[in-house]
Amino acid sequence: MSRWYLVHTRPSREATASLNLRRQGYESYLPRLLRFVRSKGRRRERVVALFPRYLFVRLEEGRQSLAPVRSSVGVSDVVKFGEDYAVVPDAVIRDLRAREDPVSGLHQLADAAPFARGAPVRISAEPFGALEGVFERYDGTGRVIVLLSLLGQEAQVCVPIPFVAPSGAV
Repeated sequence: MSRWYLVHTRPSREATASLNLRRQGYESYLPRLLRFVRSKGRRRERVVALFPRYLFVRLEEGRQSLAPVRSSVGVSDVVKFGEDYAVVPDAVIRDLRAREDPVSGLHQLADAAPFARGAPVRISAEPFGALEGVFERYDGTGRVIVLLSLLGQEAQVCVPIPFVAPSGAV
């Protein structure tokens, strides 16, 4: 019988902990997402943990022990509630995996303010620099398609969601 456990990692060491656990023969699962971060005044895409400082590890009961997990590089500890380790139901892991993008394996968080088709938007990313356009559709990979009027013709442009705002907002 196998069970999933919740592992608390050291700050920003989720990927390191997952890799080390896999090298030791454990099955680990680190849900990730694409996030835009500001670095040196510019926005950049970065893959980060969906649950910062946490990952899941599966143990074969009677064959594998939690002791090596607790001392693995990148791991802070295995989460406990009182004296009992936090066991994560298989259904939770299945649901998380089902919500991943099938191509990239990344999760996508719901947008705070979704755009409606035909809504006027402003692109604030270089090289476009505050161009006005019309929202066309979501790309499904953290990007949107915007119609721009350039040199008398309409052109579809694929833009990361954080660089698009409703027209009139800066």
